[in-house]
Amino acid sequence: MKFPDLDIQLKTLPNSPGVYQYYDKNGKLLYVGKAKNLKKRVSSYFTKKHDNARTHLLVKKIVEIKHIVVNSETDALLLENNLIKNYQPRYNVMLKDDKSYPWICIKNERFPRVFPTRRLIKDGSEYYGPFTSMKTVHTLLDLIKGLYPLRTCNYDLSQDKIESGKYKVCLEYHLGNCLGPCEGKYSAESYHDNIDAIREIVKGNFKDSLHRFRDKMKTHAEDLEFEDAQRIKDKIDILEGYQSKSTVVNPKISNVDVFSIVSDEGYGYVNFLQLSHGAIIRSHTLEIKKKLAESDLELLEIGIVEIRQRFNSQSSEIYVPFPVEVGEEITVTVPKLGDKKRIVELSERNAKYFRIERFKQTKIVDPDRHVNRLMAQMKADLRLTSEPRHIECFDNSNIQGTNPVAACVVFKNGKASKKDYRKFNIKTVEGPDDFASMEEVVYRRYKRLLKEEQDLPQLIIVDGGKGQLSSGVKALEALGLRGKIAIIGIAKRLEELFYPGDSIPLYLDKKSETLKVIQQLRNEAHRFGITFHRNKRSSAALNTELETIEGIGEKTVIELLRHFRSVSRIKEEDENKLAEVIGPAKAKIIYQHYHEAK
Repeated sequence: MKFPDLDIQLKTLPNSPGVYQYYDKNGKLLYVGKAKNLKKRVSSYFTKKHDNARTHLLVKKIVEIKHIVVNSETDALLLENNLIKNYQPRYNVMLKDDKSYPWICIKNERFPRVFPTRRLIKDGSEYYGPFTSMKTVHTLLDLIKGLYPLRTCNYDLSQDKIESGKYKVCLEYHLGNCLGPCEGKYSAESYHDNIDAIREIVKGNFKDSLHRFRDKMKTHAEDLEFEDAQRIKDKIDILEGYQSKSTVVNPKISNVDVFSIVSDEGYGYVNFLQLSHGAIIRSHTLEIKKKLAESDLELLEIGIVEIRQRFNSQSSEIYVPFPVEVGEEITVTVPKLGDKKRIVELSERNAKYFRIERFKQTKIVDPDRHVNRLMAQMKADLRLTSEPRHIECFDNSNIQGTNPVAACVVFKNGKASKKDYRKFNIKTVEGPDDFASMEEVVYRRYKRLLKEEQDLPQLIIVDGGKGQLSSGVKALEALGLRGKIAIIGIAKRLEELFYPGDSIPLYLDKKSETLKVIQQLRNEAHRFGITFHRNKRSSAALNTELETIEGIGEKTVIELLRHFRSVSRIKEEDENKLAEVIGPAKAKIIYQHYHEAK
């Protein structure tokens, strides 16, 4: 099997947290690691010298790098732990299940206890986590117990035993830490209301609990109990800054396959996450080449069947972003909320990253294929009738109405064609009128191209909103080109794309290649126009000072400024000093001009 060069694999890694996996030439997993920034961490293996012989040998064997993108460093730590346990790669330390991460258990009881544990027992109890440290668990439990009094005893608090008076309240009741359900002093309904609130806290939803904390803090403050108010405030600060839950692992999601898809004009990318015993143990993305403009539904169904066969999946349930038909023996779930929905979103995120990386790799290895895909994508995104192989973008530049100019930049096959750039001095417009200026330069540009029988662009972009776009359309109408060349306007504030006759703008995905090309065109037109404008203003400044003197030309002005650096110094110099630079005749003219002016 042929793998992309390691340099290409490294260049296209994302700057996101995640887990990376190294494979040898036989496809054997060598090492699993976690990273806050995948690109930086993985690249460091190949850029620095390793003193450790084992690490040096590992790097020599690596031919393929895979990765799974997650939302946080905590998720990366947990996922790394799961993968190492499942695959036991040769170059990783051995992890044993008896040293697993801690969880919070809400026991399946009439009056549920809430406590930390490292063992998951299938008795109907609820488990939340895992957490990266027991300190975090105790911090969260202290917060919970401070707000909601809970029992800590392990009595069987059935209705008949409580009514028979079998139990007596303990010290925890007298300390105010428990409300005495063992003697019937606290109802099961009220207790379960507290348990519902605790569930939300351990899920990461602190809204209701924070509201209660704040009310309690306010009450303490009104009663002048400032120490108690500060104690509650400290808990609020901890609670607000704490993220309690990982999206990577949930014990309720067991033995499930997760699939998602992203696509472009030429390919579909189906991501697969395999969950076993509540943990992600595999991630794989399948690239499918389109033949007949297949829909995402068709591609996802093809991908699910292929991937499940390839990895011999026995899972009876799959999570997907939309309904699919893959056989009656498989339960298809389309999650709408909660952890299941977040797992599907994580799969979609990995599919998007894979597509971006393939796009970057193609750009390096096969630029022609990259251009073809980019042009096809732009045609679809911008609703064009033909691929925009030749694009021209216009921008006006004037500051306080002075020296109005415009610029036209040209991109061919997605790249700048600087030899085709053009600058325009505004000739027919008085004062700062962007709309009229845009109409003038668009008209002049395409009148000339028509006259010289040169190729016209497939797409014109004007920098501005509806007003500038309307001006560009007027110019095309005057030339009989309306409808023959596509024209759009881009407004800077929200990157809105406007079309002629359509009041509702188009918004593209901020990460899309199409928007990036348009932004690059707009920025290049702005840069080119501003540079021309500055040069013109500088030239105008010189004209007003020196070139207005009769008998003094541009070359003389340049010589004087090169030697004396400023017009003010030229004014102050005596005639002999000026003559040493430009000769006595011209020196006399300049000296007399400024001397008489004084």
